[in-house]
Amino acid sequence: MIQRLLLAIAAAAAVAAAAGVLVVALAFALYALMRDAVGPAGAAAVVAGAAALLMVTLGVILAAMAGAFHRQPRLHERVASFVKEKPLTAAAAALAAGVVAFRNPKVLMAVALSFLEPKGGRRA
Repeated sequence: MIQRLLLAIAAAAAVAAAAGVLVVALAFALYALMRDAVGPAGAAAVVAGAAALLMVTLGVILAAMAGAFHRQPRLHERVASFVKEKPLTAAAAALAAGVVAFRNPKVLMAVALSFLEPKGGRRA
């Protein structure tokens, strides 16, 4: 069992080392290709730009895989899903809100205005 784990770690380290060698070789090849066209400083800038582009691309891919670009559901979507999942609890909450509104309509108006108010703060 431990031998398998050590072999897996060694294999992962070998793949990582090979990937590092590949990236360095590709960077040097790009530098050699661009050196005559734009000079040594320009070729170094092209290699740095290519590395930055690679990092940004990998970052976006990993962020998408992690679910960073999923939007949060809006209030009405959350309420609709809650009512579908738990209709009895939603009915009890609506009844309780009706009782509170019947006894004290000012509370209902304060809640309604808080939902209608813009996100930036108070209305002008």
